[in-house]
Parts: sequence; structure tokens; C-alpha cells
Amino acid sequence: MSTNVENSVGRKSCRRLCDLAPLEAILFDIDGTLCDSDPIHLIAFRQVLQQMGYNGGEAIDEEFYMKYITGKHNEEIASSIFPGDPDRGIKLVEDKEALYRRLAKDKLKPIEGLHQLRKWIEDHGLKTAAVTNAPRPNADLMIEVLGLSDFFDAVIIGPECEHPKPYPHPYLKALQVLKVSKDHTFIFEDSVSGIKAGVAAGMSVVGLTTQNPAHLLMEADPVFLIKDFADPKLWAALGDFDKNVA
Repeated sequence: MSTNVENSVGRKSCRRLCDLAPLEAILFDIDGTLCDSDPIHLIAFRQVLQQMGYNGGEAIDEEFYMKYITGKHNEEIASSIFPGDPDRGIKLVEDKEALYRRLAKDKLKPIEGLHQLRKWIEDHGLKTAAVTNAPRPNADLMIEVLGLSDFFDAVIIGPECEHPKPYPHPYLKALQVLKVSKDHTFIFEDSVSGIKAGVAAGMSVVGLTTQNPAHLLMEADPVFLIKDFADPKLWAALGDFDKNVA
């Protein structure tokens, strides 16, 4: 990590989550936040694009995936890969999502520390919502596979809102549905667009370095970054809430 990134991380960490006390709710992205699903998405996009003859049948690589796919919603992906050809774009995302769901049933695993964090949230009586740009069938499947069907009070789908992430509308809708204040709620996100959406909604965001480089995530202005939900930095911050209550 460069000196500039280290200094930036240090500055952001000075903003404390415990300033949100009394905490009312925690909001979660799904893909890359609850689970490291990007490798599965890459496999699905790669197979479907090859079947469609894209790029002469040559498989897309991770660089292509990061540039044109990750952090974007399906309408945006379809138009960027097949500009001017909406029918092929629709076929791409529909076939890809169907394949992703088949693969995810067996391959999806929770981010380390997720169930430990779930217990902390339940012990503290906090409200929760999953806020995602994924299609609803994907979101429902991932939540079920991860064993979280009875955990979330709401599931907010970005494309069902006025605008999806990186616009703030999905997170603002979550606050409205949960009936909680942005001043007593924070977010877990793994993408630049997701962090931007949370910040634009006026909330504090903790970024996960599941897939994206730290320096890119920091440019979106999270409070701090963690590797996963077992990261000591996160538990030190959560411990501050308990100290304030005591």
C-alpha cells in the first residue's frame, strides 16, 4: 500500500462509528459484501459471452470484468457490452443471471466473520436491510443460501427504486422502510458505486476490500476499510458502541 493510501486510511479511521450511537440499524450490500460472489459472476459472464460469440468466442478476462461489469447494474452492463443492440444485451443479462443462480447454489460462501457479526447485531436488537443492485431472484437466492432469510427486516432492490446505485435512492428507501435515522445507521459495501451511494445518502460506510483495490475504495470516502467481518479494526469500532452504552 502506498504512503498516500496509508495516510488516507488513517484520516478516515479518525471518524468513529461510535459517533452514530445510539445505533439503530446496519445496512448491507450483498454481492462482494455478504459473500465473495464476483468469481461466480465472472464464470457466468464468461460462459454466456462465449456462447454468444462475443469477442470472437475468446473468454473475457478479469480486467474486462472489472472495467465493464463489477459494481454496475444489469441495464448498464448490457448497454456497455452491446451498445446499440438492446436485444442482445437483454439476452446476455437474462442468460447470465440464470446461470449464476445455478452456480451459486453450490459455490456461494459467506464472508469470514459474517455469522459472528450477525450474532452481535441480533444481541443488540438492531434493524437490518440488504440493499443491492442485483435482480430480486438473485438477492433472494443469495440470502437463502447464506442462511440469512430470517435476518433481514427488508430487502431493497436498486433497479426497483427511482434510480439504482450509485444514486442514493436505494439506501434512502431502506431508511424509510426501516423507519430509522441516517444519523444512527451505517452501511457495509464493497464497491465504489455502492460506497458513493451510501455517502450520497448521508450515511457512514465501511468498505470491504473483497474485490476492489483499497485506493479506489478510499476515493469514494468510506469511514474505513476492512478485509472481512472478522477484521480486528471492525470489532474495535463495534466495541466502542458497547463502551458508550456502559
